Amino acid sequence: MKYIGKFDPQKDEIVRVMDKDGKIVNPKLAPTISDEEVIKAYSIMNLSRRQDDYQNKMQRQGRLLSFLSSTGQEACEVAYTMVIDPKKDFFVSGYRNNAAWLTMGQSIRNIMLYWAGNEAGAKAPDGVNSLPPNIIIGSQYSQATGIAFSEKYQGKKGVAVTTTGDGGMSEGETYEAMNFAKLHEVPVVFICENNKWAISTPTVQQTKSLNIAIKAIATGIPSIKVDGNDFLASYAVAKEAVEFARSGNGPVLIEFDTYRLGAHSSSDAPDVYRPKSEFEDRVPYEPLVRLKAYMIAKGIWSEEKQTALNEEQDKHIASEFAWVEQNKNYPIEDIFNYQYAELTEDLKDQLAEAKEFFAKYPETKDGGHH
Repeated sequence: MKYIGKFDPQKDEIVRVMDKDGKIVNPKLAPTISDEEVIKAYSIMNLSRRQDDYQNKMQRQGRLLSFLSSTGQEACEVAYTMVIDPKKDFFVSGYRNNAAWLTMGQSIRNIMLYWAGNEAGAKAPDGVNSLPPNIIIGSQYSQATGIAFSEKYQGKKGVAVTTTGDGGMSEGETYEAMNFAKLHEVPVVFICENNKWAISTPTVQQTKSLNIAIKAIATGIPSIKVDGNDFLASYAVAKEAVEFARSGNGPVLIEFDTYRLGAHSSSDAPDVYRPKSEFEDRVPYEPLVRLKAYMIAKGIWSEEKQTALNEEQDKHIASEFAWVEQNKNYPIEDIFNYQYAELTEDLKDQLAEAKEFFAKYPETKDGGHH
């Protein structure tokens, strides 16, 4: 192995291939990846960034409900979903994984539909094993472990990949899931996108551990820390980790060292609690600028191509949102029908009450029933 076991989290070592200017500083650690795949990755990262920006504007206009953006975390998200097979493997997400959802094949209209309050938007395309967004922090680790246990029990070769933030690593459930996963040596890759902030709580107030990767040691799981804003490093380690798990070696924990450039959610104001100097120090390391500089230096990208890509993607995003505004409402029954196999008497009473309310105040249904 080139990465796992070669970098010691107890020494706070980090895998990095390129510097903040997109220059290769560790060529021996660079992955084997084609120019076409790099351009594809960058295009998805760019699309996610522009989609986040567009959604933020629509939310401010009252045309979209609250959402959580991946701005600043696109490199690692695209990297770890590029290396899995969406038909054979499983992606068990949290709520801040827009770039990963796009890479898995989720349409922008479905993602926007979800944030508009229609749960139908959480459904992945047929044949794509991408689970719905998980709002309960840390619980996706347990779900991924269960899926991986099932894959091993059935003798299949699927790998479960799951992700949470640094705040999620303070939940007891994440440890319990890792402990069970290692005990049974199931094929799961645990990911922490350490973006330095859990809403308004900085990582330094979440844990006294040297880093997040070191938390796997107690369970016996190999772990590694990666520059999550470096696409090449993220891709290289994620690919090895997935193959490591697929080959029967058990779970892996990857800490992607990244930074949340935006707000926690569209209803958050980070300037209230986040030091301006910290933000300004991290901006030069953001993933799109670094990968774009790398591609231009390599001769596979240009400002002309960037302009054309932006125009194409902006048109597509606006078109997808126009569709969402026409389709975001859904039958009131959908709120109640999927809790149990059959409606309980309490739910029947609540459904009747809701129908009566919306019949009396139909204007309250604008923008969905949430």
